Amino acid sequence: MAGPVLLLRALRTLRPPTLTLASATLPAPAPGRTLQLGAALQAGHNKWSKVKHIKGPKDEAKGRLIMKYGVMIRIAVKEGGANPDLNINLAHLVEQCRNMNMPKATIDAAIKSAEKAKPASQHMFEARGPGRCLLLIEVLTDNNTRCLQEIRRLLARNGGTMSDGARHNFNRRGVVLLPGQNVTAERALELAIEVGAEDVQETEDEQENALLKFTCDVTDVNKVVTSLQGLGMKTTSAGIEFVPRTYSSLDQQQLEAASTLIDVLTDYPDVVRVWDNIQADS
Repeated sequence: MAGPVLLLRALRTLRPPTLTLASATLPAPAPGRTLQLGAALQAGHNKWSKVKHIKGPKDEAKGRLIMKYGVMIRIAVKEGGANPDLNINLAHLVEQCRNMNMPKATIDAAIKSAEKAKPASQHMFEARGPGRCLLLIEVLTDNNTRCLQEIRRLLARNGGTMSDGARHNFNRRGVVLLPGQNVTAERALELAIEVGAEDVQETEDEQENALLKFTCDVTDVNKVVTSLQGLGMKTTSAGIEFVPRTYSSLDQQQLEAASTLIDVLTDYPDVVRVWDNIQADS
């Protein structure tokens, strides 16, 4: 632990008021593991998050979000069963639904509906969007041909195209979020080291509230959540995401076009989520 301690001491003399340090690599407690602080890289991406999530009346947007969580619950049940105690992915989704103040009856109904749903296949389409940004389009469909044709049509009409190989720019990682207000860069690093996370970044939610985003191996999500809670930290969500290895820098016009494309794709009923590697120009 000598390495992290020395670096943390150095940070005390350089610490800015918010988590905006340049990327740094620290040895984590476990042998062979590294911790990276990537807030500076994420800073431009935060601007993009604000652009793509501000859309339509709040009630309508919430209705779409509930529908999408219903589809994600369906996938989780399909992969690991309907018991949250035995299905970690489902348990995390249920917790996220509770954090959105979704009624328990609605959550239970979504799980029961998932058990009875007719067979459907899950796919990940690879695409490029405006500014040559990369997109992963996760779908759940009972008609593969119709879904593929519709995705191609939506891409073509909104400045996108199918693109094999986009998947290689993303890593499947565990992600845990917690409120970042009043948490210094030094404390964020300490938390990441203590809970065994690989990376910690500053980000924001749709209401521009500060969040800390801890990234870890997919098998360590539950451990990181439990460890953070054991240190008195309240997590807001946890789950599996596709995290970009590199980012595409887009100007304002390209950002708006990309936002429109992602909105159109997300509104298509078979689409579960759209992952991107977009970063706003500074």
